[in-house]
Amino acid sequence: HFGSIKLVLPVFHVGYFRHVQLLLSAICKRCGRVLLAPEKRSVWLNRTRKATKDVQQQKGVFRKLVDTCKKVRQCPYCDAYNGAVKKGTRGYMTLVHELPKDQAKVEYQQQYTDAVANNPEIGNHLSKVAYEDLTPLHLLPLLAKMPPSDQEMLKLPPQPERLVVTHVPVSPVCIRPSVQIGDAGTQEDDLSVQTSDIVATNNNIKATLSRGGTLKQVAEQWQWLSAQVALMMNSEATGLAAAAPTTKPIRSICSRLKGKEGRFRGNLSGKRVNFSGRTVISPDPNLEVTEVIIPQYSAMKLTFPEVVCRTNIDMLRDRVIRGTEGHPGAHIIRLKSGGVKNLAFIKKQIREELAADLQYGDVVERHLQDGDVVLFNRQPSLHKMSIMAHRAKVMPWRTFRFNECVCSPYNADFDGDEMNIHLPQTQEARAEALALMGVQNNLITSKNGEPIVAATQDFLTSAWLLTQRDTFLTKDKIANIAMYFGKAAESLELPPPTVMKPVQLWTGKQLISLMLRPSHKSTVLVNLEMPEKNFSHGDPYFCRNDGYVIFYNSELIAGNLGKKILGGSKPGLTFVLIRDNSPAVAAACLGRLSKLSARWLGTRGMSFGIDDVTASPDIEAFKKEQVAEKYAYVDEKIEEYKQGKLPLKPGCDAEQTLEAVINGELGKIRNSVGDRLEKVLP
Repeated sequence: HFGSIKLVLPVFHVGYFRHVQLLLSAICKRCGRVLLAPEKRSVWLNRTRKATKDVQQQKGVFRKLVDTCKKVRQCPYCDAYNGAVKKGTRGYMTLVHELPKDQAKVEYQQQYTDAVANNPEIGNHLSKVAYEDLTPLHLLPLLAKMPPSDQEMLKLPPQPERLVVTHVPVSPVCIRPSVQIGDAGTQEDDLSVQTSDIVATNNNIKATLSRGGTLKQVAEQWQWLSAQVALMMNSEATGLAAAAPTTKPIRSICSRLKGKEGRFRGNLSGKRVNFSGRTVISPDPNLEVTEVIIPQYSAMKLTFPEVVCRTNIDMLRDRVIRGTEGHPGAHIIRLKSGGVKNLAFIKKQIREELAADLQYGDVVERHLQDGDVVLFNRQPSLHKMSIMAHRAKVMPWRTFRFNECVCSPYNADFDGDEMNIHLPQTQEARAEALALMGVQNNLITSKNGEPIVAATQDFLTSAWLLTQRDTFLTKDKIANIAMYFGKAAESLELPPPTVMKPVQLWTGKQLISLMLRPSHKSTVLVNLEMPEKNFSHGDPYFCRNDGYVIFYNSELIAGNLGKKILGGSKPGLTFVLIRDNSPAVAAACLGRLSKLSARWLGTRGMSFGIDDVTASPDIEAFKKEQVAEKYAYVDEKIEEYKQGKLPLKPGCDAEQTLEAVINGELGKIRNSVGDRLEKVLP
């Protein structure tokens, strides 16, 4: 458990020092009341109570309140003078209060007549300085007698005097263990050393006060105590270098909590775990969306404890014979009798004997192999789809590879991102992972019910080009392309050709239909009608741009497929497949589309140059016209603002209204020119 050290003299908290400075600027240095006239208190109290939207709004109200109080020089409750509060220059974490001038200064010095009579040394200092020190001893009673309404106005806790440190926590020994250094003895933890220094300095102050030491001695020791307490809390705070005993960074309480190696990120949010791997990710459109490629190097390090039974004994015997030398192999045999055999240190002849002696109930820790369930995770894990279950596929090289359709839930790209895998160690964990975290069971996001795993990038480009009206394929080409997305065990039935003579030709739309329903044995039926982005807004069945998409019984009758159909929109093809069929069917169709698109587009080719995206003279003229028009309108609004005639928007002052008007009008330039560009780009 924690202990504590009661300080003889309180010190400022290194984390609240700046806040305490602002707080002292807003309150009277004699009575502790907020420097606001009684008629203004209710106004500011209501402002503070209404500032509940976010932290930034609360900070803004607090800063405005402090700025208002800084302008008040005479307290409306006790008539005391209140000057500016600044950081002191004679030590670490000190505050000073500017003294009044002329006659008021003389009256101020007369308050210390009795103190000067008892200690003439005070008088020498009092006549020279133009400010007084605001010590924690001065601040404690001010905060303690502050009324609750003032505490609420300043957003202070119920006991604001706790902003000043009067007790220092002493952490348990388990948090600051000693380290054995061979024969040289032990080395104490930094927290133990700092705690010892604080105790020693605290005792020195107590002894100095008891024997009646000079004010200078007490001030120096008090300053040193303040620095030691701050060093223990946050050794990275500015100005603490002189107080540090060595140049080596001290592991303070703050440094143990924050950062990548700190308690939160290093031990709570993320921890080092077994049966996991991490490397760079790469795209592979030839994979199913439910698969992930694991490098063979990683697969030989990760193991799964397989219980020997009648259906897998032959497979496990083969793994035992291979051992750790190749993939797929095994590392350890755990006999049901209690023995353990490490295959890394056993010759092949003995491994063959162990394989022959395998019994039902023995456990073989085999290598990760094709079909194993792994958890795939990308950090930061911001939602539940940041970690999903995939089927492993072991391949050469050194990167994790997966289908690009699954980039969106992970928010991943391939510019050097790294991802993690975790291998579940029980059959129950594998079953739960597939049921709850499987990719095909998380195709739709719970945020709005839209598909989050959908076609993207080159897949959309390929589908757009393939479904153009003028795309025709001969029999050998359509058979070859159909083979691209087909599987060895899957039968494909070519539909009748669209053109019979002089050469049989099939359209790209028929290829998409074949992708959805490879044969008459398939029960996948898709019925969908919706406009695409290039829809001409006339009669949907006579769209000159072929922008109205019609699927009837999984056959693409009309339409040019684009992002609205194949992307992550709710009424799109992926959503309809999930709704009317099953997530497994949708995942299989996405896999076929990605294989088809990548291979066909690689054969056909697609490129564009700078001329394709250069604006025409008409667009340039339109842009200049829009810029001139909107700039003239904005200039009018700025002039109205300067004259105080600008109509205010609801809930906004003049500055906020002007900013909203300027942003809105200048944003219209971008939108209008962008819309015109989209219409003329090829």
